[in-house]
Amino acid sequence: MLRLKLEQVGLQGFEYYMPRSSVRNEKTCGRRSRSGMDPEILFFDEPSAGLDPIIAAGIDHLFSSSSKLFAMTIIVVTHELASAYLIADRMVLIDKGNIVAIATTEEMRASTQPRVRQFLDRVAEPEVAREMDYLQMLTEERRRSR
Repeated sequence: MLRLKLEQVGLQGFEYYMPRSSVRNEKTCGRRSRSGMDPEILFFDEPSAGLDPIIAAGIDHLFSSSSKLFAMTIIVVTHELASAYLIADRMVLIDKGNIVAIATTEEMRASTQPRVRQFLDRVAEPEVAREMDYLQMLTEERRRSR
């Protein structure tokens, strides 16, 4: 079974290899080994953070092919819009803990909702003070809860 799973994600012949200790290898091997458990849903948080664009593209390809090949749902939290558009069937935009939009990639690209446009078009916050107030509120709540 292990050999079959490794072959399906392009790692045939690597069943006896141990990963070298590096951030890139730990991220890549961790993703690939987790996909061998046949889950219905996989969750990833910023999977391409800190990776070069070539490796990140490989991760995108792995997600796309794995979701189709294994008929599984993959939920990815990312700020990498290029990756999101490549791997997503549906997207959710969350702002300050609230869902702003749920849409297909095409619908998200075509959205006229102001906060969606601001995020997708990378437009800075007009009032930084409002954001700082929000951050201060979060840090004050954390201090009070200690």
